[in-house]
Amino acid sequence: MTRNVLFIMCDQLRADHLACYGHPYLRTPNIDLLASRGNRFSNAFVQSGVCGPSRMSFYTGRYVSSHGASWNCVPLSIGEMTLGAHLAESGRRLALCGKSHFTADQAAMKRLAIDGDSELGVLLREGHFTLVDRYDGHRAEPVGSYAQYLRGRGYDSEDPWSDFVISAEDENGQVVNGWHMRHARLPARVAEADSETAYTTRQAIDFIERHRDAPWVLHLSYVKPHWPYIAPAPYHDRYSPEQCLPVVRRPDERDGAHPVTAAYRQHEESRNFARDEVIRTVRPAYQGLIEQIDDHLGELWEALDRVDGWRDTLIVFTSDHGDFLGDHWLGEKELFYDTVQRVPFIVYDPSPEADATRGQVRDELVEAIDTVPTILDALELPPVRERIEGRSLLTLTRQRGVHEPWRDAVFSELDYAFREARLLLGRAPDACRGWMVRTSQWKYLHWQGFAPQLYDLANDPQEFHDLAGEASMAGVIDDMRARLLQWFCERHTRTTISDAAVAADTHRDRQAGVYYGLW
Repeated sequence: MTRNVLFIMCDQLRADHLACYGHPYLRTPNIDLLASRGNRFSNAFVQSGVCGPSRMSFYTGRYVSSHGASWNCVPLSIGEMTLGAHLAESGRRLALCGKSHFTADQAAMKRLAIDGDSELGVLLREGHFTLVDRYDGHRAEPVGSYAQYLRGRGYDSEDPWSDFVISAEDENGQVVNGWHMRHARLPARVAEADSETAYTTRQAIDFIERHRDAPWVLHLSYVKPHWPYIAPAPYHDRYSPEQCLPVVRRPDERDGAHPVTAAYRQHEESRNFARDEVIRTVRPAYQGLIEQIDDHLGELWEALDRVDGWRDTLIVFTSDHGDFLGDHWLGEKELFYDTVQRVPFIVYDPSPEADATRGQVRDELVEAIDTVPTILDALELPPVRERIEGRSLLTLTRQRGVHEPWRDAVFSELDYAFREARLLLGRAPDACRGWMVRTSQWKYLHWQGFAPQLYDLANDPQEFHDLAGEASMAGVIDDMRARLLQWFCERHTRTTISDAAVAADTHRDRQAGVYYGLW
């Protein structure tokens, strides 16, 4: 029986940037070890290429259209149940070390007169995570616990994150800012042992060792390899540009590009990543940050050895989305290319029922929303089918129902209303949505106010040729659009009552004293 759960998430980690996913140079022996002991899913996709909505799908088991938190600063509705809320109903808690990117529904809390400092208020404010330490990174947090830790280690500053963690010193001894990607080749001013990755890993190890005698569920959520792309020594120069993957782009991609893609290519990050010098500077540092995570996961595996945790701990390892790093003449993430949408997803299932599948590479289509039902299934907790839209991956790791069909398509969404692209395109805030439906062969993108896009992934896996304008593709487009409509029709919107309760109360009007249409 699974007793514990370790849910590990990296931020902005591409699937192709791990050795076990085929990177020819990147050293990730500890993640590879996890894959050899569990199942590595080669076709795992997120529900949005943006941190916040992607994570809310990971945490709720629901698509973005269902949970509604469509962008980083959009609060998750107070009525949505996260993994922590599901666990709480069975008397368990979900601990957090690191990033959650959760934004509370403060307006609803105020309307319902919920004290934000009460026990309930704190849980609602944090998405039902019990905090070991929340550290979202990517911005100055001068009063957070990591900042306090840094000051205690001698990094004397009002804002040690900005002044040390994401700063470096150039050849002239001048302090330079890591937000400028030209400095990614330099080591961070913080010692490796005091870096974000090292700090977060120690918090997780301490939690595991303190709870060796009690069941636990822990979300270990790293803020790397997300920008700023500044790595501490010695990871800043572990790789040369020649040890990085070739950039996936073609000059003709920019000819007649789709309006939304063209607008994103005008963003500052995309204009910079279109330059070879930026790619050659940033990609090696990005790889160094990944190797650093892998090294610290090795320390975590040793901690599991000490507490005999491999025997009864379910481990899920994944990322909230990828990073373009110059592919397709783009920077950052968000759009629907596989570069961003496809993520690493490894499941270590400790159950003897999974012994027959250990080390397998599975090509089933997996989605972020499968995380919550997988964890609930491992802990033998009810699946809450009226809410949760994903499927338990233990069906695959334990070879249950091998003759039952698995999904044949995945879905993702984008709300770019907060981005410069909206202004460049002259769109209203409520007219900036896009949806993706992807099968093993076809990827169809539906845009508000613009023509759709279609890619033949079997013959064009790098997504260079948009076929939506070709007359011969009309039947495929109709089929994919119909898939998207069917998906919309199947969203779980009746969430306040269970399907079992509906079934039990069907056609019972007369027992309730209600008589329809009597003559």
